[in-house]
Amino acid sequence: QVQLVEFGGGTVQAGESLTLSCKTTQTTARFIFNNCEMGWYRQVAGKERERVSWIDKGTRDTKYAAFVQGRFVISRDDVKNSIDLQMNNLQTEDTAMYYCSALCTITQYWGQGTQVTVSS
Repeated sequence: QVQLVEFGGGTVQAGESLTLSCKTTQTTARFIFNNCEMGWYRQVAGKERERVSWIDKGTRDTKYAAFVQGRFVISRDDVKNSIDLQMNNLQTEDTAMYYCSALCTITQYWGQGTQVTVSS
């Protein structure tokens, strides 16, 4: 069973930064980090979940949605067994529930989500 746990959400003012962290066990990390596309999604109530940033499982290139390009940075930490999302210059439209994801061949695994609220 793949378990992903997100940390780091909270309430900030526009222009500030937050770092989200998605952690798992060492055993799980060894599998999913090398065999799945790891990434972050977000969802606002009443809207579809959208992909924010991800790490290509083949090339390990980092990718970003246009609406966060230049502001967010995704990284993988093999010591902490985590996928982190550094979010800079947050805007009110970034307010959402943020979810960690492991997109594997057959199944996509999700964390429970962490709320990010940006006030003006």
